[in-house]
Amino acid sequence: MTAVAYDISGLNILVLEKHILVRQLLTDVFREFGVPTVQSTPDPDRAWDMFMNFPIDIVLSDWTHGLDGMAFLRKLRQDEDSPNPYVPVIVITANTELSHVLTARDTGTTEFLAKPISAKQIYMRIVSVIESNRPFVRASSFFGPDRRRRRSAEFMEVERRKSMVA
Repeated sequence: MTAVAYDISGLNILVLEKHILVRQLLTDVFREFGVPTVQSTPDPDRAWDMFMNFPIDIVLSDWTHGLDGMAFLRKLRQDEDSPNPYVPVIVITANTELSHVLTARDTGTTEFLAKPISAKQIYMRIVSVIESNRPFVRASSFFGPDRRRRRSAEFMEVERRKSMVA
């Protein structure tokens, strides 16, 4: 199976990243991919202003001590003023424990990427966003991409939750 090459040069990307060297790396990687429009900041409030004022196609958000990427993600997904609560969000973090992955998933992340990162990993996550456009789900405490990655016959039953509880 051959991987499809995508031209991502038309994307508008927002990078929320605490560390200047990583922000610069991401900006350089996107320039190499031909992406001319990368908004970048370490400040969630400034990132929100950028998100509100520019058409953003993909958000890459850090989640580390001193930068609460989950709060930013929650705001993107749930704030009534959000111009695009469906925007794909790739969380890039060194927080790789299962609890962190599950928290990111349950907050509405589209993809998760563990630091350290490479240009290939970034590109593959963007390809994943393009190729697996998951439907969004709204529930009382969740709004984001469907958390189920695989479709299974057992999950196609209409009453599956009731049967699991009984």
